[in-house]
Amino acid sequence: MFNSSKSDPQAGASCHSFAARNRLRSGSTGSLLRIILVSFLTVLAAGGCRSRGAGKREVWAEVNGHPIYRDDVEAYYRRRLPSAQEAISGEQTLSLKLNILNELIDNELALERARKEQIVVSEAEIDHQVETLSSPYSPEEFQKKLADDGLTAATLRDQIRQHLLVEKLLDRNVRSRLKIEPAEVEAYYRNHQTQFNIPETRYHLAEILVTTARDPAVHNLRQSDAVGRAAAERKVKMIERELHAGQDFGRLAEQYSEDPATAAGGGDMGFVPASSVASDTRLRLAVNAMQVGELSGVVRDDKGNYHILKLLGREDGGLRPLSDPSVQKSIREALLSEREQVLKAAYLEDLRSTAKLKDELADHIVAAAGNPASVN
Repeated sequence: MFNSSKSDPQAGASCHSFAARNRLRSGSTGSLLRIILVSFLTVLAAGGCRSRGAGKREVWAEVNGHPIYRDDVEAYYRRRLPSAQEAISGEQTLSLKLNILNELIDNELALERARKEQIVVSEAEIDHQVETLSSPYSPEEFQKKLADDGLTAATLRDQIRQHLLVEKLLDRNVRSRLKIEPAEVEAYYRNHQTQFNIPETRYHLAEILVTTARDPAVHNLRQSDAVGRAAAERKVKMIERELHAGQDFGRLAEQYSEDPATAAGGGDMGFVPASSVASDTRLRLAVNAMQVGELSGVVRDDKGNYHILKLLGREDGGLRPLSDPSVQKSIREALLSEREQVLKAAYLEDLRSTAKLKDELADHIVAAAGNPASVN
């Protein structure tokens, strides 16, 4: 496997976190599926903020009279922690829960403002999102996925509606106001030229990887894991046939690739230096033979694993000029991202300033002087 780098230096649901909402807007289909089907659905399965009656549930915050419950924060907290998370202190746990609660407060404030501004989400828009989510699955598989996560089709549609309401609110009040002047792009380039100096030729690659070893934690959507050379050969040939039949490379990578680092992103490896490609003779020959946009066919590497590669782009070494459209695009995206975060934070703070908020968890922490043992 290549030593790839996805961090290109030029690149700059009331229950669903505000941060994840923002990632949803700009992500590819792969990231949309990953965030909604993994983060979004599993969080809701733990207990949607609007899915159960109040009963005797402990309230940890109120937003204009609307309660946010402790068990929702606790459920979100459990799913935010990595599966291999090392033990963390009680203070760190409290801090993370407080941050989650603040995100849920922001969600509720944004949803209330969207309703106040009479923002509407059509059924057709929801249909499109549902189609995007369900596209990697058969109807039976998608229904099983929803059932496994404790969801119904109606619950899913309701949460998608909330997500789209917040996105439209941000489009109207934040993103539409952002503007980057040409002088700002030029200044950024002057001050960050080292970011645009490429030391060696690099290739923007995507891959579908099939290994011969058993993977204890499969990361593709189909939970597909070939074991042994014969099974791996059958699987990679099946994928190759699908590609020749016109199936989308990124979608097949999401469904079948066994590379945990790239499968969820449609196989995108980012930019791979030529020196890294050269470390495996067969892969080097395959990459060098491809034109941008072409596929490699099946390549068996020195370790016996199988790759199907796609060359998405190539950049020769040297300083990329400001006149390069991709340089200008990447600078604008970086500046817009930074400015959006600042304006969004200010917008949310403004919503808070006019709302009636009560944060019981914060009150408990202050009363306990930050001692987690005293916060029940």
